[in-house]
Amino acid sequence: MRFAIIAPPVPTQKWKEDFEKLAPDIPLQIGLGTDTPEDVECVMVWKQPKNALKKFKNLKLIYSMGAGVDHVLSDNTVPKHIPVCRVVDPLMAFSMSNYILMAVLNHQRSFYDFQKAQQKKHWAQFEFNERDLKIGVLGTGHLGMDAANKLNHMGFSVFGYSNSPKQTPFPSYSEGEIDTFLSKINVLVCTVPYTPKTHGLLSEKLFNKLNEPTYLINVSRGAVQVEKDILAALDSNVLSGAFLDVFEQEPLHQSSPLWHHPKVQITPHIASLTYPKESVIQVLESFDLIKKGLKPRFQVDHEKMY
Repeated sequence: MRFAIIAPPVPTQKWKEDFEKLAPDIPLQIGLGTDTPEDVECVMVWKQPKNALKKFKNLKLIYSMGAGVDHVLSDNTVPKHIPVCRVVDPLMAFSMSNYILMAVLNHQRSFYDFQKAQQKKHWAQFEFNERDLKIGVLGTGHLGMDAANKLNHMGFSVFGYSNSPKQTPFPSYSEGEIDTFLSKINVLVCTVPYTPKTHGLLSEKLFNKLNEPTYLINVSRGAVQVEKDILAALDSNVLSGAFLDVFEQEPLHQSSPLWHHPKVQITPHIASLTYPKESVIQVLESFDLIKKGLKPRFQVDHEKMY
């Protein structure tokens, strides 16, 4: 029995260190190179090459090294009988919510206007008011709900949207009610998982349903947004600004106009951080449950993709 990590170098090294501390007796393979792929029963993956898992004929568990699983489930060579799990970590929600709060507060307190004033050595006291925000969280799953609750607790007007109805301390909408949801807001925080249904969701079609200029914060996946439509919406003031952590192509190409657009803030896909120690514990616990014939932790639905 062997575990394997198939991921880019930086997360691989971090996960390897914690795995070897927590499970020193379990053989760990790094990467795809092995003469005995039949020995591998559990793989921990992040953006693995397509078809890469075909060689492991005795897999019992696939664990995504992040909250998203689209990189696994979009590969049609992954057998549907193998459980796929994702990391669900309170510390990950802590990172994500802090990022969203930072993006919201910078917008609400006109931070970027004051930054520009500083560059001009201009004392801009009393020139910019606090903005009256109506914040819509599109995707109130584990991560989105944590941010929505914290924003609500801070006193902001918050509106939630998810595929299924949820009990929340703020107005919440579900499937079939997205037009009503969009009509209520002037900040849109996108935390949806990537699925075929959310591909290209942040597009001209959706932006045209907004009632007033809206500030966009996207921390989900790059494939959820249509960047040419975001740029057009910014230029026509349908969007008042955008804070983007994810992109259609990553790293973002140097020729992208998003880099220097005056209404856009960019970070390099760092909104939610994964903490390897807690994640490795989840992997080991889930694999132990499978060996006992039980359901693993945080298993995702192959059809829903979350």
